[in-house]
Amino acid sequence: MKSTPTGDARTRAVIYCRISQDRTGAGLGVDRQREDCEALAERNHWDVVEVYVDNDVSAFSGKKRKGYRQMLADLDEGRATVVIAWHTDRIHRSPLELEEYINLCERRGVATHTVQAGELDLATPTGRMLARQLGIIARYESEHKGDRVARARRQKSLKGEWTGGIRPFGWGVPTGEMKKKTDRKTGEEVEVPELDMLKAVPEEAEALRYWTDTILAGGSVRGLVKWCADKGILTTRGNPITHTDMRDMLMRPRNAGIAVWRGEEVGRGQWEPIVDETKYRAVLAILKDPSRTTTPGAQPKWLGSLLYRCGRGECDKFVYVTQSGGRRYPSYRCQDGHGGGRRAEILDQYVEDVIVERLSRPDAHDLLLPSGDQVDVAALQAESEQIRRRMTDLAGLFGAGQIDMVQFTEGTDTARAQLEGVTKQLAKAAMQDPLVGLVGAPDVRKAWKALELEQKRNVLRSLVEVTLKTPRPGRMPDGGYFDYEAVVFAWKRGRQ
Repeated sequence: MKSTPTGDARTRAVIYCRISQDRTGAGLGVDRQREDCEALAERNHWDVVEVYVDNDVSAFSGKKRKGYRQMLADLDEGRATVVIAWHTDRIHRSPLELEEYINLCERRGVATHTVQAGELDLATPTGRMLARQLGIIARYESEHKGDRVARARRQKSLKGEWTGGIRPFGWGVPTGEMKKKTDRKTGEEVEVPELDMLKAVPEEAEALRYWTDTILAGGSVRGLVKWCADKGILTTRGNPITHTDMRDMLMRPRNAGIAVWRGEEVGRGQWEPIVDETKYRAVLAILKDPSRTTTPGAQPKWLGSLLYRCGRGECDKFVYVTQSGGRRYPSYRCQDGHGGGRRAEILDQYVEDVIVERLSRPDAHDLLLPSGDQVDVAALQAESEQIRRRMTDLAGLFGAGQIDMVQFTEGTDTARAQLEGVTKQLAKAAMQDPLVGLVGAPDVRKAWKALELEQKRNVLRSLVEVTLKTPRPGRMPDGGYFDYEAVVFAWKRGRQ
């Protein structure tokens, strides 16, 4: 269906260019494709009325291609009768997509010409057959390449090597060399610094260790996100660190030098770990603990919210802070709505004073919990690796048909349960007593004030239970109206 000039009439043509990470059959940038297509149009005396470009979008991936969809819409409106592309695989690689294209070309009398594969006359059975054959070949090449890439990445993962992707926070020191990379926006090759993914970036590694220790000391992900914002620390893409980003970075096996393939740990990596594996396992256990899951809404703003207990009569419910009922200031109130209230600011300050005073005594070291040194970490880590190898072996036996689904499921469930127990033991070895940073501090009050609220609440949970008894009416002996004697402390560690 090639057109030739007749008098002043010239055939209207459009050009379609695409480049993706899969450059099989082209290996060219968009500009080079366009130049070759324009040369073909010039040789045939066609008027190019539009050029459609899709950069970094694979026809095989299934992702929406805006340029391609706009071209189909314009062809359906009769804007042109010829489509020019560098090769047929630049237009489509999906059989379903090809059939849609063939139907449109038949309906609108559109011919397809390519620089490399010549003309495809989709108005004839022979042309359609050739287009389908080329589509099948392109599909095969995409699947075959995808399989090769997947096998290569798996092999690298099993060896503990870096498999590519977005630079993980903590790794990637410039080597001083440059490498070529395709720019996602322009499709052109540009030079970027070569990174050594086995070496840690000092300042990022320091941040990862700080985050890990903070979580082990009772800190919160929310607090770390704020810390990053205050320090101006960003993701490797240059974006502010979100709550999800922080959790993902803390739970990344790479931190502890562990290689992963498709979400499963496959062994030790070839890089030096930034975080000790014991600490990593502990952080994992803490962040996966269902009791840490919070419902959407405001976070506690007061030290004893839902931690202090009501001691009025037989009540033992937790109290919370409210400013309802015409109160001029926030007050603690029982969940059952008992009358009266304790001014939150005064009560929290009193509890803080009592805790600081107790932790400032000479015998404060007696309050510390036994250290994790009593746990045989090396033996637990060896047991952990054995369990993971057993899970890998089970998968291999199932894949080879040597065990059935029931045996595979039962074996895997047992192994996972054992692994969970080992992980909890490792977590105990690494989890830091929330009192550690306070006991023995030169200035306990200063150390207390430096803690974020959630860390203070962890100290409270661990050290003492506060119960609010019915206060005495009227003015107290100190001249005020707050009954300190109605605040009862039941110490969970050591002596009063």
